[in-house]
Amino acid sequence: MIDHVHDLVSVREATERLLGAADALDNAAVAAPSRLPGWSRGHVLAHLARNADALVNVLEGRPMYESDASRGADIERDAPRALDIQLADVRNTGERFLHSASAPADWTRILVLRNGVTDVAARLPFRRLVEVELHHVDLGIGRELEDLSEEFTVREIDFLTERFSGNPAVPPLTLKATDGRTWRTGGAEGVPRPVTGPAADLMGWLAGRRDGAALESADGPLPVLPPL
Repeated sequence: MIDHVHDLVSVREATERLLGAADALDNAAVAAPSRLPGWSRGHVLAHLARNADALVNVLEGRPMYESDASRGADIERDAPRALDIQLADVRNTGERFLHSASAPADWTRILVLRNGVTDVAARLPFRRLVEVELHHVDLGIGRELEDLSEEFTVREIDFLTERFSGNPAVPPLTLKATDGRTWRTGGAEGVPRPVTGPAADLMGWLAGRRDGAALESADGPLPVLPPL
């Protein structure tokens, strides 16, 4: 069961953790490359702030973004800013999201996100948690996928396998974590291919953060997953 109140607490904790770690940077480090191709750390921080604004829009009944073009332009505009401005923006927009998400609401209602994706309102806090946790890792400032909690890792694998489930562009897969957990995803036609490895590596591969080199696939190379 989705517990949005629990997830909002986790979002606040994860945001404070990210801000505390990023506070040790300087302006030159913010301008340096992140782990995301083509993005500096400033791009990552700008994206986090603009994503918080976008999720407030969704919660309050407005379109998530004006357009894909404006979304990209806003990130490019904000990426070169100094560290103190970046961190203040992430903090302030994060607080606005938490304030909006704490208002009494029907958490069973369906919300429209980017590209026409829909989801139940109660899952929006977890979506924000994913943004904060994975982008903290993307900053390349000491936090790794293995540092994320078991609860988060399992839930993110649940979320991503659900997202790819039934997608004909993904062959049928059975993901097996070394701790014994299993997931089924991909298309419905054919015998599922087993893919085995540590949960952090499974999550990283599904989320586009790792190439799957640490995973075992007995029936040939891993498939190329479509972008999220």
